[in-house]
Parts: sequence; C-alpha cells; structure tokens
Amino acid sequence: MGLTADLCARIASLGYKDMPEEALSAARRLVLDGLAVGVAGVSEEDAIPIMARCMKELGGNPVATAIGCGFRTDPVRAAAINGAAMHVLDFEPMWSPATHALSVTLPVALGLAEARGLPGREVLTALVKGLEIQGWLREASGQYTPDVLQFHPPGLVGPMGAVAVASHLMKLDPLRMANAFGIAGSRAGSLFGNVGTMTKSTHCGQAAAMGLEAALLAEAGFTGDTETFESPLGYANSFYKGTFKPDDMMHYGRQPWRVASPSYAIKMFPSQFGTHFGITAGLEMHKRVSDISAIKSVTLTGPVMPYVNRPFPETGLSGKFSLQYTMASALLDGHVGIHTFTEEKLHRPAMQALLGKVTLEMDAAIPARFETMHVRLRIEMNDGSVLATRCDGPRGMWGQPPIADADHLVKVRDCLGCKLDTSAAEGVIGLASRIDTLTPDQVREMMALVA
Repeated sequence: MGLTADLCARIASLGYKDMPEEALSAARRLVLDGLAVGVAGVSEEDAIPIMARCMKELGGNPVATAIGCGFRTDPVRAAAINGAAMHVLDFEPMWSPATHALSVTLPVALGLAEARGLPGREVLTALVKGLEIQGWLREASGQYTPDVLQFHPPGLVGPMGAVAVASHLMKLDPLRMANAFGIAGSRAGSLFGNVGTMTKSTHCGQAAAMGLEAALLAEAGFTGDTETFESPLGYANSFYKGTFKPDDMMHYGRQPWRVASPSYAIKMFPSQFGTHFGITAGLEMHKRVSDISAIKSVTLTGPVMPYVNRPFPETGLSGKFSLQYTMASALLDGHVGIHTFTEEKLHRPAMQALLGKVTLEMDAAIPARFETMHVRLRIEMNDGSVLATRCDGPRGMWGQPPIADADHLVKVRDCLGCKLDTSAAEGVIGLASRIDTLTPDQVREMMALVA
C-alpha cells in the first residue's frame, strides 16, 4: 500500500483498547483544558461573539453547541466557532514541534458526539487519533523554525487531524477516509500575516470545520486525491516540498504515542508560547526590582522570531505576540493573565514608559525552537547597578515536571469562571475529567453546561 492507504488502514483499525493508558490519561486532561479556554475565549475576546453572530445568521441544523454563545448549530459551524474560541486567547496547550493540535480536533469530536449521540469513550479515542496524526505530520514536515515555516502550522496539519477525528466517529472505511484526506488537502493553509488579529483564531476554527466537512463529503461519496501524502501534486509535496520525511509517518499508531511523548506543554499564560520565556524571566525580576521607575534600560535577548518582535503593540490582542509587552507586563505587574491583554492595560502610562526602555536583541546563535531556546534579561538601574537572569523554559515545558493537577485546576476554574457560575463550572470539571465513562446523554449534558 501507499503511504495514504497505509495511514488510513491504521487509523481505521485503532480502537480505545489499542491505546495505552498514558495516552488516554494525557488526552483526558486536554478535554478539560480545551473546554475551559473555549469558555474564556468567548467571554474575553470580541472575535468569537462577532463570528458567532455571523454563523448564527447562516442557520444550520441545531444539533451541536456553540460554546458560550447560547445557541446550537450544525457540527461544521460549531467546529468553526468552538475551534476559534479555544484558540483565540492563545491559551491552549503547545505541542512539539509547535502547533495547536487541540482546538482543531476537540470541537469536531464534541460536535459529532452531540449530533450523532456518541459516548465519551469514542470522543476520547477520536481525539487521540487526531492528535497523533498532527504530531507525526509536524515531525515529518521537517519545518520546525520560523525561518522555514511558510504557513501557520494548525492551518496545515489541523484539517488532517480533524479528518482523523471525524473518520473515527463516522466509521469511515479506509478508502473514504483517503478521499477525505485528499479533500482536506485543498482546504489547508493559514497566513502568519494574520498573527495578532482576530483572524488568527480562525486558523484553528476553520481547520476543524474544513476537516469535518471533508469527512462528511467523503461519507456521502465525494472524491479527492486518495494518495495525497505521497502523490507529486498532493498535500505533502505541495506544502513540504524537499523537507517531508514520509518514514516518520510510519510511526503512527505505535510507540511513542505523541500525546504522551513528547506530549504537550500546558500553558499557564494566555500568549504565544515563546513569550512565556520572557514572562518567566520578568516575573523573577519583578521580585528583585522594587521601583520600576528607577529602571534605566531593559535588554531582552532571545532567538530570531520576527513575528513576535512588536515593540509597541497597537492592541491588547497584538500584545499576546509581543516579546516586549509580555515580559514588561510580568516585570511591572508580577502577573500575566487573561486581563493582561486589554486596551486599558496596554495603554496605561506606566506600561508605555516601560516599553520605551525595552530593547529586544535577536541572537541567531540561540536556537529558534521552543524545545531548545532560551532568553536572557538584563536590567540596568538609574544608579548604575545591573540585574540579570536567564530562562531556559517556563515550568511545565518538555523536559520539566508537568504542571500539577492542582495548578491546572486553578487555570481551569479561572477560565470557566469567566462565564459560568461555580455549580456549572464544577459540573464541567466533573464530567470532562472522566470523559471516557460518559454516556451520550452525559456528553450532551456537559455541552449544555458550557452552552
């Protein structure tokens, strides 16, 4: 068999019992994280309410919940809204190599489960399948650093992850699944130019929706390139020409399961993951600098990542992708959270004064990969004294102990509390934490709580 056919056969053959507990356990935590950041995303950013209003006007069979929006629609539109909601805060977990694998898959699994009356065990199984193919595609792509990435990764691998999720829940045979991957290949792509705008959130929402739509079309008999991972004009050769390593894809469905190894890094700050290095350094310096006004200059040194070099971001949303603003927020406030990225916080005089003292130096000698990068922070005070620190990674990233359950629940409750009362929030936590034991009615109950 060719690569596409082989992958489809593997995806179709895998069931819940074929997955190790370490993979299932890691995926359970993701369900809770995704629902929580989705609720907060609807509440805290204008992008999702605007998008939801437009989608609602288009109609759709009301069988799937639009999280936090108070209405139901068809699974494709629900996936678009919910995927964007889970990504808009840039608060969902980060993966290695970098992508946003959760917000393109979980919305598909939840929407189809609601629409077709499927139990939580199948939701979790499908989720793992979708996460795995994205992980191996990112590994096989050979494109890991900003200098070679032409497209925002979730817009490339996300539709394929969504196809894998939908194919499991719809029980597509390998041939129909291959057609779905071929269809999805023509719906892939997302532009870095939209980072810092509302459109970035749709990179994940549309990846989820397009992958689901591709699977629905294939289920109905629609055709696409059934050899898209190996054909000369297919998906892999179009997006990863000269860098794609097909042998890496042969690890799919075998050890290591990427959801468990290298796994994911739970974000504790709602911003681009590279900024977490500067935030961590800034938080340390906040403890050491008693008078911010006494700072003469601040130098932040990191890898070459041009798209997060934003000395004076124009909006709070753009501030999520500013190494300067995120570090300065940590240094000034001693805290970086959902409300750090408001217009009020950005434009206050103390922040603008501090940003004027910050210099970002991009050092080509520092690896531009989250797994191996570091940042250095140097502060010169008016009295001539100098303070310095280095961050080799925020807590919870690869190679460090994972975020403790208790700490993760603080994040989850903060996010759910943006829109839900305590009773509803605890109900979501209780159900999502045991997703694979839920009946179809309990899956719908969980979604009703976040509606």
